[in-house]
Amino acid sequence: MTMATTTMTNGTGATPTGRTLEELVDRVFEALLAAAPGPAQTITRSVHEARRLRRAGDLDGALAVLAGADLAQASEQGARWTYAEWLDVARRRFAGREGAVLYSPGTGRAAVLAPHPSGALEVLAVLGMRWPVGKLVSRRSLRGLRPLAKGGSR
Repeated sequence: MTMATTTMTNGTGATPTGRTLEELVDRVFEALLAAAPGPAQTITRSVHEARRLRRAGDLDGALAVLAGADLAQASEQGARWTYAEWLDVARRRFAGREGAVLYSPGTGRAAVLAPHPSGALEVLAVLGMRWPVGKLVSRRSLRGLRPLAKGGSR
């Protein structure tokens, strides 16, 4: 919590105007989005909604929102921002998953994969890719797999 946050809210999280800090943040985003039509608006809304869900403890919901973000028309900065948010949520969600790996074939595209009993890798989460969650993919067809956990091992 920043100093501004602690001075703006009372013990209930409401500001002197009676609005919660979350409501004020929503209004700021709405004002910013009115000036930024198109893909930037969609990405900003997706990231904001994913952050809200993450704070509420709904990591699967946050991953689903980010998976649905249309990054095809996004700027490189927007795609990187979305990827950073997605990776943070994915690491939180699958931190304890044995053997979970990250596959990232390009900017704004990634998947979390985990070993499946068949020997293939199962898709656990995606960003900017057409793979559905649950799909099985061959390890041989993927290059550049990295451990999902920081400092972890495959």
